[in-house]
Amino acid sequence: MEVLSYLIPISLVLGGVGLLAFIYTVRSNQYDDPDGNSQRILSGEWDDHPKP
Repeated sequence: MEVLSYLIPISLVLGGVGLLAFIYTVRSNQYDDPDGNSQRILSGEWDDHPKP
């Protein structure tokens, strides 16, 4: 039971670091691709079944 007094704070700190990293990536617009999908759907460059 003594181990839990170490593991719980460590897990909370690591969870907080992960949450802060996620918030940083969202605020720095790393997940935004406003015109990527609209251009990709019209392009035949990445066609799964190319013509022979």
